[in-house]
Amino acid sequence: MADLFDMTPATRTTEDASASSGAPLAERLRPATLEEVIGQTHLLGPDGALTAMLDGHLPSLILWGPPGVGKTTIARLLADRTGLRFVQISAIFTGVADLRKVFDAARLRRQDGQGTLLFVDEIHRFNKAQQDGFLPHMEDGTITLVGATTENPSFELNAALMSRAQVLVLDRLKPRDTELLMQRAERMLGRKLPLDGPARDALQDMADGDGRALLNLIEQVAGWDAAIPIDRRGLSKRLQRRATQYDKAGDAHYNLISALHKAVRGSDPDAALYWLARMLKGGEDPRYLARRITRMAVEDIGLAEPQAQGVCLQAWETYERLGSPEGEQALANAVLYLALAPKSNAGYAAYKAAMKAAAEHGSEPPPKHILNAPTKMMKDQGYGFGYAYDHDAADGFSGQNYFPDGMRRPVFYVPVDRGYERELGRRLDWFVQQREKRRG
Repeated sequence: MADLFDMTPATRTTEDASASSGAPLAERLRPATLEEVIGQTHLLGPDGALTAMLDGHLPSLILWGPPGVGKTTIARLLADRTGLRFVQISAIFTGVADLRKVFDAARLRRQDGQGTLLFVDEIHRFNKAQQDGFLPHMEDGTITLVGATTENPSFELNAALMSRAQVLVLDRLKPRDTELLMQRAERMLGRKLPLDGPARDALQDMADGDGRALLNLIEQVAGWDAAIPIDRRGLSKRLQRRATQYDKAGDAHYNLISALHKAVRGSDPDAALYWLARMLKGGEDPRYLARRITRMAVEDIGLAEPQAQGVCLQAWETYERLGSPEGEQALANAVLYLALAPKSNAGYAAYKAAMKAAAEHGSEPPPKHILNAPTKMMKDQGYGFGYAYDHDAADGFSGQNYFPDGMRRPVFYVPVDRGYERELGRRLDWFVQQREKRRG
């Protein structure tokens, strides 16, 4: 599906406008030059990456961004600017035989001195073998590939293709962009939309940064017969808010769970609740969130607040008993608890350090004095000899060595001076001091 951007009415002739009067507003406002594209100034501005590329040879590109931000339009205009023949295909509807025809036509075109810009929409939907099929034609100059994807290319495209193309990231339209788009649409329509200020803002919010969606909404609103401007409440009754962009198996899933985790780690309860709500509104499985929230307690709270893990497990169980939508409140409570709890990753770091040491010293046996000796032969071998039973010591601590004899004693666990771990740190210091006394 073609991405949308607009153009100023001055760039269309009256004949063009009348000829396309029956076309959707999105098509009528399609820009004619790269300078007319709204947004993406980091790519198309005077110092933009794409602007710099156009001063030389245009490389193959991967345009990565959400729907409705101009990927198809930019590709088409790049072909116009560079004098290449624009050919568009979709990975959803194109098979191997279709690709062969496209490459053959591009080869013939090249023999006649005409280059080809091949635009591949949803390029991430091609499998690895199909993606590899582009490589020889990119390398010999038969095509300049411009692929469009809404998914993270580093996950969805193979390394060989990525090494031959530059990835450009396109952003959601910002409020200033959507306002400019509305103004241009109104000039094209020849009238203002029948909305008051707050309703105008709400209409832009409904589009959620998608220019094509915004123009479709504008086209609906422009057809309303309203004696007085419609307010926000009236707008919400007539139009449904656009569904939140969220793919439970895609890049948004990982971005949002990362945002939730880092907001909890950063002790920001309001931000943590926001990202939790974003994921729930997007249809995320609450059980997945319960598992990840429990992981946060283990990884980032640890022994600074030993009850945190129990709170998360109880919230998980409460959700299982109550179900939706009431059970989500238990998850929200757990998120708030974690965000406000003292933080420590000392246990997490200690575990990773111990795992590394175990890999490095994996063949070292335990010292014989802490081995059981159930047989006479084992006793004769020194198993259990010299073991000090800690409960027999006056202070309940023997101070013996429990690491392999040939291993220098490491330090894995370094508690932080926060929450309950402050007390654990005092205990640990005492044990270290007593061990030194006994050694001396």
